[in-house]
Amino acid sequence: MVYATGLRVSELVALPASAARRDQAMLVVRGKGNKERLVPLNGAAKRAMAEYLALRADSGPEGKDVKEPKTKWLFPSFGEQGHLTRQHFARELKGLGQACGLVPAGLSPHVLRHAFASHLLHNGADLRVVQTLLGHADISTTQIYTHVLEERLKTLVRDLHPLADT
Repeated sequence: MVYATGLRVSELVALPASAARRDQAMLVVRGKGNKERLVPLNGAAKRAMAEYLALRADSGPEGKDVKEPKTKWLFPSFGEQGHLTRQHFARELKGLGQACGLVPAGLSPHVLRHAFASHLLHNGADLRVVQTLLGHADISTTQIYTHVLEERLKTLVRDLHPLADT
């Protein structure tokens, strides 16, 4: 979900249970400054959500399907906030990464968010669109992701600009 949506880990763990509607094409995310934005859910994100919900239902009381969770959070926890913490999520991510053969030090929720933005830009997304998807108030915050595109931009100008050969 983090890589497929570019959500901040704090936004992900604080998603309400209502965010898991199966027919949903967009998430309403409450980001920094309590601002809301729409984030599209691609097929991979929808599948991940469906798989998570199935696992969550299977872990309900006596394995029964839990239609309505008793918590308002999509990722509930017994902690003070009522939902999974950023730190707990990051630890779990590192553990899962290590189990898959990845170096835990190179994996974090922010690395996935950074990869989301970098891959969109690399594949031609407009910087303003990426700014909106990431929930950045200022375009200069989004511009930090453009450093990975320097070589691609040089190639585009060389190959596509009418004066490139002159």
